[in-house]
Amino acid sequence: MSESYALPTGPEGVIPSLIERFNSGKVNEMMTLYEGAVLIADDGRTVTDRAEIAAELERDLSLGLPLEAKARHVFVAGDIAEIVVDWSIDGTGSDGKHVHVEGTASDVARRGADGRWRYLIDNRLGTAVRQPA
Repeated sequence: MSESYALPTGPEGVIPSLIERFNSGKVNEMMTLYEGAVLIADDGRTVTDRAEIAAELERDLSLGLPLEAKARHVFVAGDIAEIVVDWSIDGTGSDGKHVHVEGTASDVARRGADGRWRYLIDNRLGTAVRQPA
């Protein structure tokens, strides 16, 4: 478990925890939310390798811009939750160009044996049509 940020104790805490960790700019803080998880890449690939998940997250963190996100729905069935979240990254990048990335994610979180919630599936673009990399 991260020393800096507590893991969420309820599914409604997953998104605030994600925002806090993303905005820290530290990929290792982000990775604590991804135990046994898969990440759906923008091109539709299912990524399960932890190093590859970290690389995908690092790409977004490298923008150096804050994440804004708000859960639209949280549906819970026992130890599993679906979280529908509207998110955006917006601002001026380090190269001076405007950056705007947004989407509606369809994520799945799971409560672990320790009672903490982590991503099972991170699908940041939800049902959006994927563009090949």
